[in-house]
Amino acid sequence: MPYYPEVKGGKCVFPFYYKTGMFYDCVKFNAKHMWCSLNKTYQGYWKYCAEEDFAKCMFPFWHRRMIYWECTGDSDAFGRKWCSLTWNYNKDRVWKYCD
Repeated sequence: MPYYPEVKGGKCVFPFYYKTGMFYDCVKFNAKHMWCSLNKTYQGYWKYCAEEDFAKCMFPFWHRRMIYWECTGDSDAFGRKWCSLTWNYNKDRVWKYCD
C-alpha cells in the first residue's frame, strides 16, 4: 500500500469504507494513532483524529424495543453507560462507551 501524507485541517467522514469494512469512528490501522478518512470511501486522504473528530453519540437511538434519549447501562454486563453511533442500534450494532 502506498504511503499518503496526512491532510491537515480536513473533516472526518463517517461512516467510511476502508478495505473490506465500514467504520463509524476513528480507527488505528497501520498507524500509531487513531485516524479517519476524509472521503466516504478511503482514497488516500486521511488525518489523525483530534478530540472533536471522534464519532458522537446519536440521540435518540433505538435499542431492542426502546428509544433512548441519553446514554444507557442496559445490556452492558457491568452497567457501564454506552450509546449508539446510528439511529438504529438494532440494525447497525455500532456503539461506544460514554464518558
